[in-house]
Amino acid sequence: MNFDLQILDYTRDLFVTALTMAGPVLLIGLVVGVSVSLFQALTSVQEQTLSMIPKMFAAIAMILLLLAPALGILRDFTLRVLGDLVAFGLS
Repeated sequence: MNFDLQILDYTRDLFVTALTMAGPVLLIGLVVGVSVSLFQALTSVQEQTLSMIPKMFAAIAMILLLLAPALGILRDFTLRVLGDLVAFGLS
Protein backbone atom coordinates (compact mmCIF):
# COMPACT_ATOMS: atom_id res chain seq x y z
CA MET A 1 0.00 0.00 0.00
CA ASN A 2 1.21 3.49 -0.79
CA PHE A 3 2.47 5.56 2.15
CA ASP A 4 0.24 8.54 1.28
CA LEU A 5 -2.82 6.31 1.14
CA GLN A 6 -2.00 4.86 4.56
CA ILE A 7 -1.82 8.34 6.06
CA LEU A 8 -5.17 9.21 4.50
CA ASP A 9 -6.68 6.02 5.89
CA TYR A 10 -5.37 6.79 9.38
CA THR A 11 -6.65 10.36 9.15
CA ARG A 12 -10.09 9.11 8.11
CA ASP A 13 -10.07 6.55 10.94
CA LEU A 14 -9.07 9.31 13.37
CA PHE A 15 -11.99 11.51 12.35
CA VAL A 16 -14.46 8.62 12.43
CA THR A 17 -13.21 7.61 15.89
CA ALA A 18 -13.45 11.18 17.19
CA LEU A 19 -16.95 11.59 15.77
CA THR A 20 -18.02 8.24 17.21
CA MET A 21 -16.81 9.25 20.66
CA ALA A 22 -18.03 12.86 20.67
CA GLY A 23 -21.18 12.52 18.57
CA PRO A 24 -23.58 11.18 21.20
CA VAL A 25 -22.53 13.80 23.75
CA LEU A 26 -22.93 16.63 21.24
CA LEU A 27 -26.27 15.25 20.08
CA ILE A 28 -27.71 15.03 23.59
CA GLY A 29 -26.46 18.57 24.26
CA LEU A 30 -28.24 19.75 21.13
CA VAL A 31 -31.50 18.01 22.03
CA VAL A 32 -31.49 19.30 25.61
CA GLY A 33 -30.50 22.81 24.47
CA VAL A 34 -33.33 23.01 21.94
CA SER A 35 -35.80 21.63 24.49
CA VAL A 36 -34.79 24.17 27.12
CA SER A 37 -34.88 27.01 24.56
CA LEU A 38 -38.36 25.96 23.50
CA PHE A 39 -39.46 25.84 27.14
CA GLN A 40 -37.98 29.30 27.72
CA ALA A 41 -39.72 30.71 24.65
CA LEU A 42 -43.07 29.23 25.65
CA THR A 43 -42.91 30.45 29.25
CA SER A 44 -41.06 33.75 28.62
CA VAL A 45 -38.45 32.78 31.21
CA GLN A 46 -35.07 34.20 30.16
CA GLU A 47 -32.76 32.87 32.86
CA GLN A 48 -29.22 32.16 31.61
CA THR A 49 -28.47 29.39 34.08
CA LEU A 50 -31.65 27.59 33.07
CA SER A 51 -30.17 26.90 29.64
CA MET A 52 -26.66 25.93 30.76
CA ILE A 53 -27.22 23.66 33.78
CA PRO A 54 -29.46 21.03 32.07
CA LYS A 55 -27.04 20.79 29.13
CA MET A 56 -24.11 20.27 31.50
CA PHE A 57 -25.90 17.57 33.48
CA ALA A 58 -27.07 15.81 30.29
CA ALA A 59 -23.54 15.89 28.81
CA ILE A 60 -21.98 14.57 32.03
CA ALA A 61 -24.59 11.81 32.26
CA MET A 62 -23.98 10.80 28.64
CA ILE A 63 -20.21 10.79 29.15
CA LEU A 64 -20.54 8.57 32.22
CA LEU A 65 -22.98 6.29 30.41
CA LEU A 66 -20.78 5.87 27.35
CA LEU A 67 -17.37 5.94 29.04
CA ALA A 68 -16.64 2.21 28.80
CA PRO A 69 -17.62 1.83 25.10
CA ALA A 70 -15.73 5.02 24.20
CA LEU A 71 -12.59 3.77 25.92
CA GLY A 72 -12.94 0.48 24.04
CA ILE A 73 -13.16 2.33 20.72
CA LEU A 74 -10.14 4.46 21.65
CA ARG A 75 -8.19 1.37 22.74
CA ASP A 76 -8.92 -0.40 19.45
CA PHE A 77 -7.84 2.63 17.43
CA THR A 78 -4.64 3.02 19.46
CA LEU A 79 -3.75 -0.66 19.14
CA ARG A 80 -4.37 -0.53 15.40
CA VAL A 81 -2.13 2.53 14.96
CA LEU A 82 0.64 1.25 17.24
CA GLY A 83 0.47 -2.19 15.61
CA ASP A 84 1.08 -0.66 12.21
CA LEU A 85 3.88 1.56 13.52
CA VAL A 86 6.40 -1.15 12.73
CA ALA A 87 5.18 -1.23 9.13
CA PHE A 88 5.80 2.50 8.84
CA GLY A 89 9.36 2.06 10.07
CA LEU A 90 10.12 -0.72 7.59
CA SER A 91 8.73 1.01 4.51
